[in-house]
Amino acid sequence: MAVLRRHTRLVAAVVLLGLATLTFVLAYFEPQKLFIDDRVSEALPAPRAPVPGAPADETPAVRTLSRAPFRSYEHATSGRARVLAYADGRRYVRFEAFRTSNGPALKVYLSAAPATGPGGTFDDRYVDLGDLKGNIGAQNYAIPRAVRLDRYRSVVIWCKRFGVPFGAAALRAGA
Repeated sequence: MAVLRRHTRLVAAVVLLGLATLTFVLAYFEPQKLFIDDRVSEALPAPRAPVPGAPADETPAVRTLSRAPFRSYEHATSGRARVLAYADGRRYVRFEAFRTSNGPALKVYLSAAPATGPGGTFDDRYVDLGDLKGNIGAQNYAIPRAVRLDRYRSVVIWCKRFGVPFGAAALRAGA
């Protein structure tokens, strides 16, 4: 009887350890995200209406400062990144025809490293534009007014949890 109780306790301990391990893997690595797509379909940010009575501005309401395709790193990534500037000073990074794998803790960075890598340098000097909104589709990320774009060379999808890039697109120099 004592042997049976020891065996039952051992089995219970192994089951609990297995459940704890499974819970950790699901919570930390989030492998389920590999099977779930988050689709986004944001419209291009609209230009603000001109102030009534103000002189007409001769500059276009929206200018494209940079446009480049994504390059894959740890996960296949496609589409392109555009940097848009509005007459009122707002700027955005816009992803178009974008697709990558889903993953945990994905961020959008402007990085001082070139889009050609090496991948481990993208988080050396960067500006965090926020969480990736979705792994598929058109989406916009506001660039803070204080950011000088001439200091950054790429737009990067960065996995903060594992410290790896999923993909990167070049920023045109002087953008």
